[in-house]
Amino acid sequence: MLDLRRLRLLRELKIRGTLADVAAALNYSPSSVSQQLALLEKEAGVDLLRKSGRRVVLTPQAEVLVAHTAELLETLERAEAKLAASLTAVAGTVRIAVFQSAALALMPEALTAVARDYPDVRVEMVQREPESALYATFAGDFDLVIAEQYPGHAAPRHAELDHVPLTADAIRLAVPTSGPQYAGISSVAGASSAAWVMEPRGAASRHWAEQACRRAGFEPDVRYETADLQAQIRLIESGNAVALMPDLVWTARTVPVRLIGLGESAERAIFTSARRAGADRPAIRAVREVLGAAAAGVRPPRGAV
Repeated sequence: MLDLRRLRLLRELKIRGTLADVAAALNYSPSSVSQQLALLEKEAGVDLLRKSGRRVVLTPQAEVLVAHTAELLETLERAEAKLAASLTAVAGTVRIAVFQSAALALMPEALTAVARDYPDVRVEMVQREPESALYATFAGDFDLVIAEQYPGHAAPRHAELDHVPLTADAIRLAVPTSGPQYAGISSVAGASSAAWVMEPRGAASRHWAEQACRRAGFEPDVRYETADLQAQIRLIESGNAVALMPDLVWTARTVPVRLIGLGESAERAIFTSARRAGADRPAIRAVREVLGAAAAGVRPPRGAV
């Protein structure tokens, strides 16, 4: 009989790539992971790993076991979800990954609602970029993720994850309220000579913003890079830069800059994803419910044109 715990380690190695990453994810030592996988090879009676330089890779026989292990783990997760759904109380821990603007705009109200309406549900939140958060949710590090998708920039898809729309978020050009160089700006094209602040390369927002500038006929002078949207706002309001900013960043705060609309095509889709096998857990459904209510209550920023 193959040991399911050891089979899980083999699947984790497939997902995470190295013994060290598996050990870190599961709070084991690398030597313990290696020993358990060696025992699994003895149980299976075939080689499951082979060395490739300093790494180990899975053999074809290991790939067969990993595929069946994924099915077993999904079956167990579905069973746990159905067991939880059979109870009258909504309880349990929901680990959620969320990007910065959603953390600022949606999570405070959602957490308050969970504490009020579902006192036996514990929410643990980690800020994470959507691309890595979706993969981490597939891998089992999180139960739920709030992610984003910019126009023309599809978010990663994992067959094991569902995709539930949450809200649409308009993107506007944010410019300083003072300074003669900014007075006449009324479109992206009008900001061709301005200094820009954007997220680092590789972020979906950076790709979309650069493409918006190129469609307007110029290459943006990206003088400042930061993933911190609060820092971006300070650079704009202090008169040092312009940026393309989503409406969620202005939730429940005074807008200290001038916002210029870009049309209906300039909005990102906000959605949640959970593993399909566990999505029916009452605690996950409860968190999605309060997130939906929080998103429905968000209004466009005052003064946007």
